[in-house]
Amino acid sequence: MQIIIVAFASLFLVRLFYLQVIDQKYDTLAKNNAIKELDVYPTRGLVYDRKGELIVYNEPIYDLMVIPRQAKNVDTLRLCELLGMTKEDFLNRFEEMKQQRGYSSYKPNAFAKQLSLKDYSRLQEYLYLFPGFYGQVRTIRKYPHRVAATILGDIGEVDDKAIDKSDGYYKPGDYIGKSGIEKVYEKQLGGTRGKKYVYVDVHNREMGSFGNGEFDTLAKAGDNVITTLDIKLQEYGEKLMQNKKGSIVAIEPNTGEILAMVSSPGYDPNLLCGASRGENFMKLLKDTLLPLYSRPTLATYPPGSAFKPVVGLIALTERVQPVDYFVTCTGVYLFAGLTLHCSHRHPSPPNIQYALEQSCNSYFWQTFRNIIENKNYSDIHDVYDKWSRYCNSFGLGVKTGIDLPSESTGNIPSSKYFDRLYGKTGWHSSTIISLGIGQGEILVTPLQMANIFACIANKGYWITPHVVKRITDPVTEQDVTPSHDKHVSLMDTQFFAPVIEGLHMVVEEGTARSAKVDGISLCGKTGTAQNPHGDNHSMFAGFAPMENPKIAVAVIVENGGYGAAYAAPIASLMVEKYLNDTIQQKRLPLEKRMMEGNLLSKYGVSINKTVDLNADVDE
Repeated sequence: MQIIIVAFASLFLVRLFYLQVIDQKYDTLAKNNAIKELDVYPTRGLVYDRKGELIVYNEPIYDLMVIPRQAKNVDTLRLCELLGMTKEDFLNRFEEMKQQRGYSSYKPNAFAKQLSLKDYSRLQEYLYLFPGFYGQVRTIRKYPHRVAATILGDIGEVDDKAIDKSDGYYKPGDYIGKSGIEKVYEKQLGGTRGKKYVYVDVHNREMGSFGNGEFDTLAKAGDNVITTLDIKLQEYGEKLMQNKKGSIVAIEPNTGEILAMVSSPGYDPNLLCGASRGENFMKLLKDTLLPLYSRPTLATYPPGSAFKPVVGLIALTERVQPVDYFVTCTGVYLFAGLTLHCSHRHPSPPNIQYALEQSCNSYFWQTFRNIIENKNYSDIHDVYDKWSRYCNSFGLGVKTGIDLPSESTGNIPSSKYFDRLYGKTGWHSSTIISLGIGQGEILVTPLQMANIFACIANKGYWITPHVVKRITDPVTEQDVTPSHDKHVSLMDTQFFAPVIEGLHMVVEEGTARSAKVDGISLCGKTGTAQNPHGDNHSMFAGFAPMENPKIAVAVIVENGGYGAAYAAPIASLMVEKYLNDTIQQKRLPLEKRMMEGNLLSKYGVSINKTVDLNADVDE
């Protein structure tokens, strides 16, 4: 009997040891019934403009969580009534949860996401009727100025790829930056999640802190981000571009800081916040005007005549012609059996300044010929490759490195491209003559266009464009200022002065007279980019003031016609607004005409389809 008793006692002891020490299942069940582990989500960092204006802040919302194993004897009809759903929706939610990665009936799952404070308050007093359900506070972003959507970006639910890359930090249902600076600076803005352990009763109601909070960990708030944007200038630019397709990019030349970056048509970033985010995203995605598309960094266009200053600088640096090089212009340019037409009638240019002022095609075709036919190079491949490197040094054909998620390189065709097209000996200066006036295969983004003129304003260098100026810890107030590279062009710096003089003449007496502003020495160049699908694109790029430039700007208005029609006036208004903070009385009719200009009919869109920046958002 003693042996039997000892044997049974030993078996019980072994089983008890197994259940309490080795097998964690029952320990987990016990804890889940008595202690609940809650995620404490950090406050996402705030975003400010360059002058300290708050442009992104947080607003509390609530997720209704459920532990399926505990969701028994739930008053389903009452819960559905409070949430505004049908019983079928209720059951479908549970089925959808089961399909999610990492699902467990013992763990919390999001049942209803992003409830407003009003909706959650109505639900909260009845939570005792719904065992297994509880609320978890979260935050969503709010945008008081309702502009700069493609720059600021948005946050959304994390996907499997991001979960895998996070080494277990992110879980299904978490939120993460999806675009713009929210994505690029996710690590800084997102903060660090904390943990909280609480006792719960049989109705899943919190009864107090477990262990007096000894095992809790605090959430660390995200860092605040100070951007380079002037939000008032950004708002002004978006008003000028309403009912048009195109871009405005404004850069501070000596720092590379983006002052404004308009992508039009745009959208109110508040549309991608809250429970309606998914529905609104699909509407924007299907919009034929592509409001989600970041035109300043992704859209590419032939630069047209705005490329002529680069061609002139290359010719002067290579010493293939002097500053006072004379070209006879009769309105046509005859070359290798080609009859090419100049843009308009004007006296023959005696130097590069006047050639820029009048945007003489004949002058720059001949200038490009002089570059490509340079006898100091053994063959066309060597000289053309050098020409390409000159272009690359301005940030063309390569990414500028801006701190946004995606950017196009544009296109500076390589010599290998022409070899494939014409054969190694089948192409000459006449074959690629259109490059001399910014046409043909050359493509640039609006950002690259602004960057070219920032480089010219600096007389030979540019700083990597960026939209974040400073990052600040909200607790310690310690600042981190990201570093940005300086890029030096391959141009001889002595030749920037005559080119800048020519660009000033363009605005004072030349093709961009519509951009002239009393009291501001604006330098720039119009461009008319050919468009095989409709009216040409209106382009202008420039900087001001002539001495010690404070702003470089590029404007592209799709199907806007000549550069002087839309792009030049809009650019001049942006410059005037930034430098003077007001528009001269006599230029107010021009401002009104630009703001009211509606080109939507040219895009095959109803003229009544407008972008109302002041419209109320359904929250």
